[in-house]
Amino acid sequence: MDYASAAKRINAYERLIRLDKPVGALLLLWPTLWAVWIASYGRPSLDLFLIFLTGTFLMRSAGCALNDWVDREFDGRVARTQERPLATGEIAPREALIIAAVLAAAAFLLVLFLNRFAILLSVAALAIACAYPFAKRFVPLPQLGLGIAFSFGIPIAFAAIRNGLPWECWALFAANACYAFAYDTVYAMVDRDDDIKIGIHSSAIALGRYDVAAVMGSYAGMIAILAALGIAISLAWPYYAGLTVAAGLMLHQHALIRGRLREDCFRAFRHSNWIGFSVFGGVALAYLLPVML
Repeated sequence: MDYASAAKRINAYERLIRLDKPVGALLLLWPTLWAVWIASYGRPSLDLFLIFLTGTFLMRSAGCALNDWVDREFDGRVARTQERPLATGEIAPREALIIAAVLAAAAFLLVLFLNRFAILLSVAALAIACAYPFAKRFVPLPQLGLGIAFSFGIPIAFAAIRNGLPWECWALFAANACYAFAYDTVYAMVDRDDDIKIGIHSSAIALGRYDVAAVMGSYAGMIAILAALGIAISLAWPYYAGLTVAAGLMLHQHALIRGRLREDCFRAFRHSNWIGFSVFGGVALAYLLPVML
């Protein structure tokens, strides 16, 4: 294989696992870090931080490879996905499955450095992650499944750090489920016309003209749950500043999606990770501020 062919092959693998599109990994990472910081009272150990950071990126990449294998018959018929390497034939379906398995195995090896409770939860998380790509074939609101799948880093973090699942864990889980449902519905709005033609489900289709209202309602639920959590555990004022910034970003997203134009909805989705980052920034600063004073 010459250099040009090898470079083309590597590029196809990078696109399969979305190394060229880190937004999805960041959407998974920020809520996991909310949990790591809150579970450790703002003092996570470096090794735990690195395990969750690396594991998040590995599992997201594994999920993308599996998702493309599941959707290989559909992606070529959707404008946004028609250039994916499985749809174009650059990568064989068997290769995608092997890559997904290798990445998931690497993530599981990291989990083995955690306690037994976290390991057991990671098995459940893997099962849900494997089931989610099939949801759009059978479930009217598959984005609810993504909300669960993308929230499982939260109980794993609490299990690893506190060896339990206190109410704060479930509050964060619920807030992130609202967050994921909102941004994935925005993502589904990009593909709505194509999804209708090929006969697969999405919240954007099921909700119809109430799609924008549902997105903003989910975001409002996220902010309400996180605000109540902050009050209950007495987080310092930077936390609420982070929530305020996140709320402002949500309003900007509303301005983008209310016209339901494909490109504007895609811009809004790409912008969604800054909402999670703003919350994480508020969490981190809320724990750091008392140390600095």
